[in-house]
Amino acid sequence: MYPPSRKDFISLTLSDPHGPSYNNGKHRRQSCWRKWKQLSRLQRSLVLFLLALLLIFGLLTYPSVTQQWRGWSDREDLLELNDRDVTDLPRGVKSILDDAAGKAPPPAAGPHVRPAVEPDAAAGAVVEPKGPNVPILPKPPIKKKNSPNKRGPPSLQKDGNTSDTVRAEKQVQEVVQEEVAGEEEDKDKKIVSWRGAMIEADQATEPPPSAIVGDAAPPPGPANPADTVPPEVPTGTVDRLEAVCDAFRHAWKGYKDYAWGHDELRPISRSFGEWFGLGLTLIDSLDTMWILGLKEEFAEARDWVEKELSFDKNVDVNLFETTIRVLGGLLSTFHLTGDRLFLEKAKDLGSRLMPAFKTPSKIPFSDVNIGKGTAHPPRWTSDSTLAEVTSIQLEFRELSRLTQDPQYQEVVNEVMKLVHKLPGKQDGLVPMFINTNTGQFTHKGVFTLGARADSYYEYLLKQWIQGGKTEDDLLEDYLQAVDGVRKHLVRQTGPSKLTFVGELSHSRFNPKMDHLVCFLPGTLALGAHNGLPGDHMDLAVQLMETCHQMYKQMETGLSPEIVHFNLQANDGNDVVVKPADRHNLLRPETVESLFYMYRFTKDTKYRDWGWEILQSFNNYTKVPGGGYTSINNVRDPLNPGPRDKMESFFLGETLKYFYLLFSDDPELLSLDKLWGKSLLQQQKQDAHRRP
Repeated sequence: MYPPSRKDFISLTLSDPHGPSYNNGKHRRQSCWRKWKQLSRLQRSLVLFLLALLLIFGLLTYPSVTQQWRGWSDREDLLELNDRDVTDLPRGVKSILDDAAGKAPPPAAGPHVRPAVEPDAAAGAVVEPKGPNVPILPKPPIKKKNSPNKRGPPSLQKDGNTSDTVRAEKQVQEVVQEEVAGEEEDKDKKIVSWRGAMIEADQATEPPPSAIVGDAAPPPGPANPADTVPPEVPTGTVDRLEAVCDAFRHAWKGYKDYAWGHDELRPISRSFGEWFGLGLTLIDSLDTMWILGLKEEFAEARDWVEKELSFDKNVDVNLFETTIRVLGGLLSTFHLTGDRLFLEKAKDLGSRLMPAFKTPSKIPFSDVNIGKGTAHPPRWTSDSTLAEVTSIQLEFRELSRLTQDPQYQEVVNEVMKLVHKLPGKQDGLVPMFINTNTGQFTHKGVFTLGARADSYYEYLLKQWIQGGKTEDDLLEDYLQAVDGVRKHLVRQTGPSKLTFVGELSHSRFNPKMDHLVCFLPGTLALGAHNGLPGDHMDLAVQLMETCHQMYKQMETGLSPEIVHFNLQANDGNDVVVKPADRHNLLRPETVESLFYMYRFTKDTKYRDWGWEILQSFNNYTKVPGGGYTSINNVRDPLNPGPRDKMESFFLGETLKYFYLLFSDDPELLSLDKLWGKSLLQQQKQDAHRRP
């Protein structure tokens, strides 16, 4: 077919009632169709693919494009400022450029205009502005970060367009209106979140407790310090004792509501953490509840022990932790109550822990399966820490005394005899590790009173007292150790001359001190009270001051887990805290030492220091829904960083020592009476009683 001639085109045009333009378009469509048919199949497919992409892109960008057009229609006239940049203003805002006229511009319309307020005006008070009535312009529009038309993370989103500016202006006006209306509402409808942000009360819903760690929704965090500090600090003994009881009830409420029967409470997530599955927190808290006189809480806990607690389970437990928390908790509760339920449970557990001592060296393994009756060292080493194998003696010895079964005391006494004879000590100081196969010290040359060695020194003295002060090896090891501490580990800071206990690593001194070392002031004072040299008490007083400063010099009033001390005199800071050491685990060592120091000296400053610490716990670790949490950063009072964990020793030891510290009753766990008698002494007395 040949193309149409001009004549044909004219005739077609004249004969068509729609006119030349119509026929022209029709002809073009026919021509385009013929050209389309002349394309190969591959070419047509490529064109269709490109058209489809354009269509999809157009659909995706349609909302933002239309909003941009609407935004431009909403803008006011552009103002030229000093022949420089052009600035666009939101609707309703007039420019103040009438300086030549010497008069104030008329106020801009809209609810966002407010009278000027004096900077030092009291909150909520309106002060008349001075001078001309110049209106306060609204703040620059804030771009909305999370627009519903934007996809992906904020870092991949583009800046807001013109319509964002218009929306921001409206948002500013709405916020101002809400603020004005909110001033008339009840302020009690707001609560404070962990970071201090205000949350409406109707939003602070409480989800049901979860039986799986991490499934529960996070509740509001610890209260704002400004809201939790009482307006007047009570100084009376009764008030302080009641404050301790209140703290316990609050912690117990969280445990009962969200972690009942489990090892540990996770107060932020309102769930629980399981370690051994033995109800660590509940058992560790039994004696505290009895001492505090919390009869209802104690009755609930006893009922669980009677009906639910069973050690017949296939689970590996740590010998040391299970002994001091569970076995010790059961024995101490039996001593306080005389209820044989707790003694029978203690005997059952003690017998299940005995396989740990079946080693070539008689140094116990660290882990025991209390269901299978097997024991083993940690998977990564055959060593045990010295603190673990030498800090179970008090409980095992007492179990033998109460049950008249000598096997428990025999195995732990054998450990102490072996350690007493071992080479590798330095003036009474011992390394941190001991091998369960060879029975020899490992990692020699490193000496500390902190983690992995601390309670070895503490238990030396307390075993000596427990045994009626008759075991000379224990006393000898303790006295040598105190001399070694004085000789190698005691130093003073440069700025304030604070006395502290550092560490020794292959004859190199490190001015590092764990919070765990704060057991030492109380232990030294206890020794001096039981007839040991008086200069032990002098060192105790100095170290107690240092432990107090570890709390006082922190912004939250809570001590970090580890501190380093400054030995240089030209620097004003005594305490240096590294970022990795700033956490606080609600530990009891300082409070326990304060209890000993007050009992022996009657100096009320120790009570006052303890009261300050309790207030800091309430201010920065108390969780509104119940419970207390460890925190990550004692140097940041605005965001201490909850760790979502309440250790069992916070109820089992920390709060107990607070109560004993504030109590005026010297017979409440008297320190002037022997805590126990050796098995030999008990057997002799029993023999004399027989007819």
